[in-house]
Amino acid sequence: MYVLGISGLYHDSAAALIHNGSIIAAAQEERFTRKKHDPHIPQKAIAYVLKEAGITGEDIDAVVYYDQPFLTLHRFLMNAAALGDHAHKLIDGSFEKMFAHKLWIHNDLKNAIGCLGKQGKLLTAKHHISHAASAFYPSPYEKAVILTIDGVGEWTTTAIGIGEGSSINLCETIAYPHSLGLLYSAFTYFCGFKVNSGDYKFMGLAPYGKPRYYDLIKENMIDIKQDGSYRLNLAYFDYYRGGTMINEDKFSALFHGGRRLPESRITQREMDIAASVQKITEEIIISLASHAKEKYGKETDNLVIAGGVGLNCVANGKLQNARIFKNIWIQPAAGDAGGALGAALYAYYAYFGNERIVRNKDSQKGSLLGPSYTKEEIFKWLDERNIPYSRLHDNERAEKIADLLTENNVIGLFQGRMEFGPRALGNRSIIASCLSNDMQSYINLKIKYRESFRPFAPIVLEERAKEYFDLCSDSPYMLKVGNVIETRRKDFDIEKLLYENEEDMLKVISMPRSDVPAITHVDYSARIQTVDRDTNPKLYDILRAYEKKTGYAILVNTSFNVRGEPIVCSAEDAYTCFMRTGMDVLILEDAILFKEKQPAFADETDWRDTYELD
Repeated sequence: MYVLGISGLYHDSAAALIHNGSIIAAAQEERFTRKKHDPHIPQKAIAYVLKEAGITGEDIDAVVYYDQPFLTLHRFLMNAAALGDHAHKLIDGSFEKMFAHKLWIHNDLKNAIGCLGKQGKLLTAKHHISHAASAFYPSPYEKAVILTIDGVGEWTTTAIGIGEGSSINLCETIAYPHSLGLLYSAFTYFCGFKVNSGDYKFMGLAPYGKPRYYDLIKENMIDIKQDGSYRLNLAYFDYYRGGTMINEDKFSALFHGGRRLPESRITQREMDIAASVQKITEEIIISLASHAKEKYGKETDNLVIAGGVGLNCVANGKLQNARIFKNIWIQPAAGDAGGALGAALYAYYAYFGNERIVRNKDSQKGSLLGPSYTKEEIFKWLDERNIPYSRLHDNERAEKIADLLTENNVIGLFQGRMEFGPRALGNRSIIASCLSNDMQSYINLKIKYRESFRPFAPIVLEERAKEYFDLCSDSPYMLKVGNVIETRRKDFDIEKLLYENEEDMLKVISMPRSDVPAITHVDYSARIQTVDRDTNPKLYDILRAYEKKTGYAILVNTSFNVRGEPIVCSAEDAYTCFMRTGMDVLILEDAILFKEKQPAFADETDWRDTYELD
């Protein structure tokens, strides 16, 4: 039985195909269109997943959309009615999207696929059911408590549920307009970053500050109950009116100044706001988990998480360390893209009533679910374009890459199937040594062309992780933060250093904080990806070879793209990004390309005009 899941028309549209409960393929539309967070009907992603399975639309048993448009319409109408004469901004901004697109999703998908499968009709799943399904069904648990948190889906912004066998039940919800996801995005906006794509920057900024506004925000903007439920003071927000995220006058009065302009200097105020909101987010998530454990988790020690807030890896790390649940599994594509997978799985198990088989690790397949290219296809592509390269043999590949890394080369790594979700997990990655004090700022400024304060994640051999981090579980999807162990740390007082350097973050970042400085954030934290041989043998072999040469089983890993660009999908994407940046070496499967041997690269357009800054 083939089931096709679809997300789209909000942000991060995607397609996912399962066969008899097994995930065949999943991909975001942005990777093919090269438009970050592309919200449109995922035509190219649909074409890819069908091609991967070798089928057509007529072979699909069911097509499932991850949201229920009529429930979203109900929220829109009720919101507009509540605003009365003040609803014009909401109507002007949402009317066409709602009535011209979302209510006709079945027609648009029929046109994109060619048909709606054997049933000839579109199935829909509630938004947070799709999130819940994406977290529970691929997890390695027969039974688990479920926590989903995002901006909004239909009416729901937060849900607690229980999954057992093939069934899912959402037991408690928090309804719009009260939303932890929208609260986080509102502060992201106020601090000068872009909503959705800038939330992780806001999270990365938090360790530079102190939570000096924590009490102020709780006293004025959000009421948090002991069970983690919350209500916002809507006087400070404007999203429910259809305007910008915030009431700028009230925000400016409360925080003694207006919104930071995008790309302007980041001040201590923004750092402290980020630290304060991050602390509130962690408090709510831990309280929700504690309540869920007490009420629904007496018979299980497993928790699964999805929804965009599930990508807050700092909060995930704090939750893991709180040991409320022994086991936590987070959907790697926790945002809307993962809803496509959840919708397909929910239809297969809940609608069609199929039995679920639980696997020891998980059934996400490392989230390596996208397109791949054979080495013959790569060689042909390079030869047709007269691009200089050398061939690597299997017995020398890892050794050669490790040698280059020890020489401080920055390497673009393109191998195997593309990752599903926002994280590069070693197949569409930029990798480098983590031993250099200057590597973080170099990659940020000369390769990624992004803000210097942003940290880089480490990839580490799973069996060596505890030699570097105080991580109490594995972290194969880079969704948990842990601290560098004390024996590896160096004295580093971020507050004092920022003061002494007049808040110049670039100067501070280049100061060593541990013996693995390029992946150690200013609070000694790191967003960790543990690597095992079974999931990604090629990446594992590179780490092993590097460890033999240096004694360190750890490297820098960041996504293979520049700022504002989706992660590379094809060999052409990878080569173009390589030539536009300061990367030294490109690995395309078993082809190795050196920058100094490449012909001059003629860009048809300035890429800075192609990609909108995130």
